[in-house]
Amino acid sequence: MRFPRRQFLHLAAGAALLPAMPHIARAQSYPSRPVRWIVGFAAGGPQDIVARLLAQSLSERLGQQFVIENRAGAGGNIGTEAVVRSPADGYTMLMIGPSATINATLYDNLNFVFLRDIAPVASIIRTSNVMEVHPSFPAKTVPEFIAYAKANPGKINMGSAGSGSSQHMAGELFKMMAGVDMVHVPYRGAAPALTDLLAGQVQVMFDNMTSSVEHVRAGRLRGLAVTTAARSDALPDLPIVGDFVPGYEASGIYGIGVPKDTPHDIVDKLNREINAALSDPKIKARLADLGGLILSGSSADFAKVLAEEVEKWGKVVKFSGAKPG
Repeated sequence: MRFPRRQFLHLAAGAALLPAMPHIARAQSYPSRPVRWIVGFAAGGPQDIVARLLAQSLSERLGQQFVIENRAGAGGNIGTEAVVRSPADGYTMLMIGPSATINATLYDNLNFVFLRDIAPVASIIRTSNVMEVHPSFPAKTVPEFIAYAKANPGKINMGSAGSGSSQHMAGELFKMMAGVDMVHVPYRGAAPALTDLLAGQVQVMFDNMTSSVEHVRAGRLRGLAVTTAARSDALPDLPIVGDFVPGYEASGIYGIGVPKDTPHDIVDKLNREINAALSDPKIKARLADLGGLILSGSSADFAKVLAEEVEKWGKVVKFSGAKPG
């Protein structure tokens, strides 16, 4: 049977759309049930706070609950592995934080490869740590701190949330680039480390902005600098470490991942909705108050950032000889 040319072209165009139709339908119907969002740390920490803030917005935007599930342990690896082993259907997400890119080289025998087994969906924020000392410490600036450390090698105790934590790695990067010797004192979490810094039991900490900003604002701790490449709106009077240690930059990347092989149309839809949520003035203001700089972009952009972070922290892990705590 011969068809008129115009009818033939219509049929051909319709046939070309057929393979894409299941993907279009799937993206339109997603999510059709609650989505589980796994955070690899306890409730109340930075990753949990950011996840809960975005979960509420995504629930409102997409009409299904995004339910936070805290799966703490092994520096976030328990939560990551739970996502790796979940169906690749878009109904299990991972809250990616600084530990994920550090753990990729810190741990030798993980049951997954982070960059291979987790598909990046969207970045959320880049956060700063703050280099801070007890008010009794003699140095009031980063240059004074470096001079004191070089005059007193091995006599400054540096607290952290544990071996391989973001605080530890930020401090080790400083040691490596500034050429100073400090004694690392790992704690079982940021809270006890901060308690001892406030008491003067340790002298310096490169703590997450979220947990230290109010102590610095109140004068209970002396902030020397922030660790990002630009000043932080949360502590605008503090310089950046890079002003005194050229090239220094340490920041925490937060974002969302899903199991590898999750359909691209679902990843793309989540990416669009997350970026839309990040443009909400209320969310932007709340994240800025936590010391976060909005880091929106495509899933490919996020993949590139994560690969760069894994490479960077791998060098610091090697330099420091850090082992899992």
